[in-house]
Amino acid sequence: MVEPDIPYVPEISAKPSLADLLTIESSTSIFYSYARELELSQGLSNKDIRMTLFVPTNKAVMALARKPETMSKLRLRLRTKQYDSYTKTNVERWVSAHIIPEAPIDLEGTHDTLLPGKSITFKPMTKSVKDGGWSRISLEDGIRITGKKEALNGDLYIIDGAISPGSA
Repeated sequence: MVEPDIPYVPEISAKPSLADLLTIESSTSIFYSYARELELSQGLSNKDIRMTLFVPTNKAVMALARKPETMSKLRLRLRTKQYDSYTKTNVERWVSAHIIPEAPIDLEGTHDTLLPGKSITFKPMTKSVKDGGWSRISLEDGIRITGKKEALNGDLYIIDGAISPGSA
């Protein structure tokens, strides 16, 4: 007995993945361009891996005194291979400092990020806005959450500053 050809039907989800949200969110394209170059970016599309991202706007990244990949003076002293390895590590540390490997999370207290030894501390602000609470919270150094999007595999918070990986 010959089985009839069954057409391929792609899996359809009611919500986009974190990778989908980052692709269409033009205000955070710089962060996503850094993240896409790393192995950890595979988790942004994986429906079985839950993450909470705190993604700085392009404006916040541009305001950084030193961008995650900018090490031009160091490059002069290092061979290209060493420089590439150093920059990749630097970018991976910076991106990892913006990702909490669980979702959803309560925006209170302290949560560990993907960067070992680095956590994000949440502080309530005095302003009260009716939006589910996220706009009444600040992160370290007074970084404010300006938007939230829910994905199939986690939550994406848009922030008006960049989280420092520190010396973790």
